[in-house]
Amino acid sequence: MKTFMANKSTVDPKWLVVDAAGQRLGRISTEVASLLRGKHKPTYTPHVDTGDYVVIINADKVELTGNKWDQKKYYSHSQYPGGLREMSARVMRTKFPERLLEKSIKGMLPKGTLGKEMFKKCFVYAADTHPHAAQKPEAYTLKG
Repeated sequence: MKTFMANKSTVDPKWLVVDAAGQRLGRISTEVASLLRGKHKPTYTPHVDTGDYVVIINADKVELTGNKWDQKKYYSHSQYPGGLREMSARVMRTKFPERLLEKSIKGMLPKGTLGKEMFKKCFVYAADTHPHAAQKPEAYTLKG
């Protein structure tokens, strides 16, 4: 018996919709990262993008526990001297609610070209509407 190895021609991605309302940031991020990698499929192959397309709605209603809204910091640098900027999770949620989930999910994917290819299949929206109705995405309920 030969070991099955997936390739681009044998992968059949589906479209899934995940509702982030009332969900914890880390819990939803790990599950979405697993969906993007394709680890939920029996045809999972580590060096091939076997994952599905994931549309996340209600990103502005994601939750954090404890004091993380004020203590969790996000950093960016302009590459100029003194150009380090920091933003708390609370400010990030009000200004850029999608980025909270995007940064969390992207950090859980492989680094390099394969991870970038996988992350391109993730679409995050702050509201409960999305423009991907033509792809007929299926609703996905998170475990736990």
